[in-house]
Amino acid sequence: MIVAGLTMAAGSGVPAGARELAARLSALFERDAEIVARLNDAQQRLCDANERLWSGVSPDGWGLMYDGAAPSGTSQIATLVDDTGSQTVLLGALQDAHWAIHRAFLVYQFACEERRQLAVDVGELARQLTEVLCAVGWSAAEARAANVHELAGVVL
Repeated sequence: MIVAGLTMAAGSGVPAGARELAARLSALFERDAEIVARLNDAQQRLCDANERLWSGVSPDGWGLMYDGAAPSGTSQIATLVDDTGSQTVLLGALQDAHWAIHRAFLVYQFACEERRQLAVDVGELARQLTEVLCAVGWSAAEARAANVHELAGVVL
C-alpha cells in the first residue's frame, strides 16, 4: 500500500521507511547503553585509582607524615610510607596510580565524545522518523512519543 508516496508495511499502518528508521534508532539506543556501561566502568576505575592515593589526612598533613609527627592514613600509598620507607616503592605505587587514572580518564573522555556524536545521529534519525510518520497522518506529538522498538518490531 502507498500513502503519501511511502510504501506501507503489510497490514501495519506504518510506512516501511518508518520501520527502517525505527530499527536504526533502536540499534543506536542499544549502542548508547553500551557506551554508558563503558562510562560507568571508567568512572569506577577513576574512583578506585584515586582512592589508592587518599592518605586519610589533610593535604597539608603530608609534610608531617614524613617526619613521623602524624599517621599517614590507610590507603595503599599511605601504607607504603609507613611500612617500607622506600622511596622507590612509593614512587612506583604513585606512578601506577597516575597511569591508572590517566587510562581511565582517556576511556571516559573517548566514550563521552562517542556518546555526543551518537546523540547527533539519534536527533537526525528522530527528526526523519517524525517527518515520515507525520506524512502518513500521525500528529507530531504521536510521532515523537512513538516507541521505536515497537515500530521496528524489535523484541527486547
